[in-house]
Amino acid sequence: MFGWFDAIVDGMTALMNWLYSFTVNIGVPSYALAIIILTVLIKVVLYPLSKKQMRSMVMMQKLAPEIKAIQDKYKNKDPQTMQQKIMGLYKEHNVNPMAGCLPLLVQMPILIALYRALFEFPFKNPDHAHFFWVPSLSAKDPYFILPLLAAATTYLQAKMTTNTQDQTQRTMLYMMPLLIGWIASTVPAGLALYWVVFNIVGAIQQWFINKETLHLKEGVTGVEGSRKGR
Repeated sequence: MFGWFDAIVDGMTALMNWLYSFTVNIGVPSYALAIIILTVLIKVVLYPLSKKQMRSMVMMQKLAPEIKAIQDKYKNKDPQTMQQKIMGLYKEHNVNPMAGCLPLLVQMPILIALYRALFEFPFKNPDHAHFFWVPSLSAKDPYFILPLLAAATTYLQAKMTTNTQDQTQRTMLYMMPLLIGWIASTVPAGLALYWVVFNIVGAIQQWFINKETLHLKEGVTGVEGSRKGR
């Protein structure tokens, strides 16, 4: 039944060993470097989906005041009209509120496959399976440094798009990094390293997306101001 997933795990193992061979060829034999390269490659492949997600998150953050105004006006009087107005606002600014789900769904099999692969990874050279203070990427980080970095980088990336005026988003801004940090402390260090690099590359991408959408933010602000002036 799960033969297809075993094939994904085997593929992940083969890819990791191939990337390790690449690090050997360039004179820096390291499974940690192989994981870093793997993470960057995955971020590049997922970039089109991530770009849509990041753009939608930025625009939803900017649209938050207008959404709140609609909710305050219609919530207790006409919930159906409220939903129609909010969806119309999303459509007007080409925002998909579900855009954030797809990259996560695509990434889940990758995370699980890497998790499974690292537990009993057939290292070609175990001497190259360490990462600074971590003796083996298949073991947990003994000093919890990578879990702390995973939590910190998760917070950093979320901070770039979170609407702190929204109570739910503000709560998630602090709760999600704690959850990620705890998970990273229970899994192989290689997976924690993957998550840290994934967040760092994501934060860099988000910075560029924020710059690209700056004119869109200004456009929304102008629309918001004109509506208030009516």
